[in-house]
Amino acid sequence: MGPVNWLAVVLAAALAVLVGFAWNGPPFRDGRTIVPGKSERAGNYVTVVVVFLIGAAMLGHALARIGTETLTAKPWLYFMQSGGLAIAFVMPAVWLTHSRNRTEPVKRVMDCAFWLVAYLSMGLVFWLMG
Repeated sequence: MGPVNWLAVVLAAALAVLVGFAWNGPPFRDGRTIVPGKSERAGNYVTVVVVFLIGAAMLGHALARIGTETLTAKPWLYFMQSGGLAIAFVMPAVWLTHSRNRTEPVKRVMDCAFWLVAYLSMGLVFWLMG
């Protein structure tokens, strides 16, 4: 196992947060914010950053377990790992939560797509920082 690239972890989480702001901003504006509740509260944004830091740390650990030699030979593994985490764990949890709350299917798909894009962007950071 190689070392976890902690700089990539922080930058990946930061990019995912930026993707979240863009996703929930003007192009996809539907009256919701990235965190429900008062959008001016700094605590809400801290929670978002912490959630993405945990996800990025898990991804960084998984990539460190694969090792730099394998990742250099097979760079698509960055995206298989990051997208796989989103598809196998995050998206089903989001979908089930929305189903329980009887959210419209379009919103379910949009939120699940956000998490896939956010995780793939984290994979991109790890790939670029190799």
